[in-house]
Amino acid sequence: MTRNSKIEFLVRAPDGSDFETREVPSALTYLQYRPQRVPAEQWELAQLPSGIHRMASFVLKNRRTERYLLLTEPERFLWERMDGGASVQELGTAYVLRYGAFNFDIIPRLISNLHRAECLTMRPTSRLREVLARHRRNPAVRAAEATLKALERLTVTSRTAHPIFERAYRYGAFVIFTPLAVVALAVVVVLGARAAVQLWAETGQITAALARNPLVAILWVKLFFWLTVVSHQILHGLALVHYRRRVREFGFTMLHGFIPTFFADVTDIFMASRRARIVTALVGPLVHLFLAALYLWIASLLETGLVQAFLAASAILQLQSFFVSLYPFCFLEMDGYHILVDVLATPNLNHESMAFMRRGLWRRLRERHALSRQEWVYLGYFALSTVSVLGFIGLNIWFLTRASQS
Repeated sequence: MTRNSKIEFLVRAPDGSDFETREVPSALTYLQYRPQRVPAEQWELAQLPSGIHRMASFVLKNRRTERYLLLTEPERFLWERMDGGASVQELGTAYVLRYGAFNFDIIPRLISNLHRAECLTMRPTSRLREVLARHRRNPAVRAAEATLKALERLTVTSRTAHPIFERAYRYGAFVIFTPLAVVALAVVVVLGARAAVQLWAETGQITAALARNPLVAILWVKLFFWLTVVSHQILHGLALVHYRRRVREFGFTMLHGFIPTFFADVTDIFMASRRARIVTALVGPLVHLFLAALYLWIASLLETGLVQAFLAASAILQLQSFFVSLYPFCFLEMDGYHILVDVLATPNLNHESMAFMRRGLWRRLRERHALSRQEWVYLGYFALSTVSVLGFIGLNIWFLTRASQS
């Protein structure tokens, strides 16, 4: 890890014959990459005899390069989970659940050491990036990948944002974490629900108002939505301050190379209680619920027109964001997913459940062995996520079909 918050890792060269070193901001590593060991036949791990301090240590050997690396027991624990399925954040969660504390230096230091020993590559979380990486010989694919890399450089981060969050919390934002805020949210949600019933009867007029000014409506809805994304991440940061933890980084990046998003590094919340981690994950999505209800309530007080239609459309988008952010069963590792894995103490649930469905389940059925509690969790998560995704697709098809017929 360098002073300007960058990390180096290995990637395959365009011709697939060798590795090359790439340096990226730590924010992108946190959001977009998953550490992956070299194939099993290329490494060997042996435990050393315990010394005077009775602490286990291990030697990792790269069979291809004949290079050796000494690992502590926590580093071995992380190494075993670097299978290309766990993100840096999930590795940190697993570490906390295993050891009850978090060392901010251990993961980047271990990645750096493994990189030097040529034992590790970094796998992009984006399926698109994986497909592009497999077809680099195609000129069009190389051009697309170069474009995504250029967009990834549009990253603006600050590691000195914590004092700003502290001042905001001290000068009034602390109210968000009081019972008064919970009551206010409940009142606004009730008002918004009543307004939604009222506006439902005026759907045709609202749609017509949007249709008369489509470009203006789309631009305003998108602008307000991205301002909400900032608010979502700011609430995560304020939650850290509330629980006396530190916002390590805050900024803007292009997720997967083409999705503009803001982010807050909330790693320090691992040092707090489970309640603190759940509240930190929860407050971000609640911003969308609050704004959706507020928009609906204000829209119900206005006359039919572009402003009312804009608020109603924005409210629908906010409700979708609230649902997607908080619903854990959709194969998306959003806030709701992180709450679920914290409750279940299974940090790599998404990847492990899919791996179990591909291999472990059929072996269990073939051998007629009963499923363990953990395997039932994998099966339940996969089944609920599959049904949810199919239901979401079906609902959208039904909605579009009905809209085209009306």
